[in-house]
Amino acid sequence: MDPNELFYPWKEVRKDLIRMVAWFSEEDLFFKPAPNCWLVGETFLHIAECEDYWIHAMVRKELPLDLHYDMGQYPSGRAIRKRLELSHERSMQFIEGLKQPDLAWRFTTPAGETLTLYEILWHVIEHEVHHRGELSLILGLLGRKGLDV
Repeated sequence: MDPNELFYPWKEVRKDLIRMVAWFSEEDLFFKPAPNCWLVGETFLHIAECEDYWIHAMVRKELPLDLHYDMGQYPSGRAIRKRLELSHERSMQFIEGLKQPDLAWRFTTPAGETLTLYEILWHVIEHEVHHRGELSLILGLLGRKGLDV
């Protein structure tokens, strides 16, 4: 299957995630649901960081492997949305240029694990869906309606 068709649902997943940023107030972005959890804003940034790490540092080697996005760099909902949009736009451009055989490309992580491009891309999407659900739950903890999927 063509990679652009295979990974097309990610566009909708990201649209929902970006909409969710606005459902949190600026104050909410600094809410920590439990002592060992990230701030809400850090969770959004973690999604972009993971995407950029796996696709644009590990695979494409365009970014450093030690990249890190934090609330000091992206202290507002607008800044977080922009980071998510930029990361995803770059990923979609990459995917649009792929052909089915490219999904078999193999990469070795710094930990020595070997993964195909297909496995990496699905990991990134699954990771985003996981944290999107977590953010929806946090909205519920704040007394608001979460994402209806």
